[in-house]
Amino acid sequence: MRKKEKITIHDIALEVGVTASTVSRALNNHPRISATTKKMVLDAAKAINYKPNRIAAALRHGKSKLIGIIVPTINRNFFSSIVRGIEEHANALDYKVMISQSYDDYKKEVATIEALLDARVDGIMVSLGKNTHNFDHFESVLQKGIPLVFFDRTTDKLNVNQVIINDYLSAYQATSHLIEQGYRHIAHFTSHMKIRIYQERLRGYEQALLDNGINFDPRLVVESNMQLDGGQMSTHRLLDNNLGFDAIFSASDYAIVGALQELKRINVKIPQEVGLVGFSNEPFTAFTEPTLSTVDQKAIDMGQSAAALFFEMVNADQRNKPKVKKVLDANLIVRASSKRLQ
Repeated sequence: MRKKEKITIHDIALEVGVTASTVSRALNNHPRISATTKKMVLDAAKAINYKPNRIAAALRHGKSKLIGIIVPTINRNFFSSIVRGIEEHANALDYKVMISQSYDDYKKEVATIEALLDARVDGIMVSLGKNTHNFDHFESVLQKGIPLVFFDRTTDKLNVNQVIINDYLSAYQATSHLIEQGYRHIAHFTSHMKIRIYQERLRGYEQALLDNGINFDPRLVVESNMQLDGGQMSTHRLLDNNLGFDAIFSASDYAIVGALQELKRINVKIPQEVGLVGFSNEPFTAFTEPTLSTVDQKAIDMGQSAAALFFEMVNADQRNKPKVKKVLDANLIVRASSKRLQ
């Protein structure tokens, strides 16, 4: 006999000898269904491998208990840790998450939003892609009354709840640390200036220089993709232009590792000749030689805070409630790459 492709509540009803409506109530723990009947239904559902249709349930009850999460990429400890923080909070309240990657592709981000809306998710949490400058797809989410929370890479062009770290203060502290260690010609590796986090990190770097009597030199600010090859390329550019830098503060740990590799290749001593500080506290920063100073972005805390904002929206009337921008403090972790003075 050919195996049935999809098991329904009607199959459970036949197995138990009750009506389909009784099965539906039993599966939804209706108080009018006896404990004995509920057990029979649940046992039968398990025996014949019944899988509930979440979308159909969402249409009936108005809630799917699904949260859509969009990150640029999941293979970064920072983003995977944020997802972990969201998931821990959501699972404790019987919600599941659907994770998608935009790969910083605007069209993919738009298509993902459409797919999540089709899946009847109860809310969406997003870290914007680098190439997202049009927000019409998020406007459609808001118009449908679906809770929307931005984290890390956010925008002030939409009236939505946000969770960020204090990028300005973190960059200010990182740059000030290098100055305290005796460095005076500090370069900054950054990325697309339309992204708020990079604007704020540049602003913090620049202000720390000015507050310490060091002139800001735009030639020492190098923009790249913030990946390993971007850090290598940015270091080459500084060296080729003979800018005489003695430290680098990078807005990414990956780019600072690229810098470390290039400097070691030409036998530059770290931190004696050049000090290095990155951003994110990726796990590998504790295992390089020398170990890398970096800013810890509190990724799990960010995820849990984003989830908490979401559930506040779910459990309250949000129509007239002001949107929240929650700002978390980050920690500077000082390691061997920038510790020149004892």
